[in-house]
Amino acid sequence: MSNVTLQELPQLIASKLLEIGAVALRPNEPFTWTSGLKSPIYCDNRLTMAYPEIRDAIAEGFAAVIRERYPDAEVIAGTATAGIPHAAWVAQKLNLPMAYIRDKAKGHGKQNQIEGRIAPGQKVVVIEDLISTGGSSLKAALAVREAGAEVSAVLAIFSYQFTQAVNAFAEADMPLETLSNYTELIQAAVKAGAVAEADVAALQSWREDPQSYGK
Repeated sequence: MSNVTLQELPQLIASKLLEIGAVALRPNEPFTWTSGLKSPIYCDNRLTMAYPEIRDAIAEGFAAVIRERYPDAEVIAGTATAGIPHAAWVAQKLNLPMAYIRDKAKGHGKQNQIEGRIAPGQKVVVIEDLISTGGSSLKAALAVREAGAEVSAVLAIFSYQFTQAVNAFAEADMPLETLSNYTELIQAAVKAGAVAEADVAALQSWREDPQSYGK
């Protein structure tokens, strides 16, 4: 990982996710998501926790992005629950405080939504595992803003690159970056022989219009 540039990182991460089955592509036998949406891709980045080399590559990728683009970051905050372990590993690498953000405030005790400590005015990088529509990630980042801190960026391992998410972050004036994405994954899958070149157009059409896929 130490010899990998930020330009090479998206393909490296995509290849690693494919290698361990954290992402899977089935263009001819779509998955059905909980929402009922038909999809040629299934993503479970929690699997990365089981592979020390890969989780370290992800953490180092996040750390490299922060060192280069957000060097004034003061706190690393993970989204509950999937972003928490990655935030912890990144905070350790950067020797920075770490916090995490619940999807809503607790109903007991101090009723915290943010656990750890984020002070008003601090610059915070929020770590997420996956960007789908962007709703839950944006909600977490806005909770940090509401606490009086500044969100330098939301960083995620992977994005489906839905226009809905891009627009939502733009409207909120919230910077978003991902280590890899759906486009990079397709390229990596073709190189690895995981999908055929003939399937690329159909795979790309899903990202552009997911509601119509498989119909």
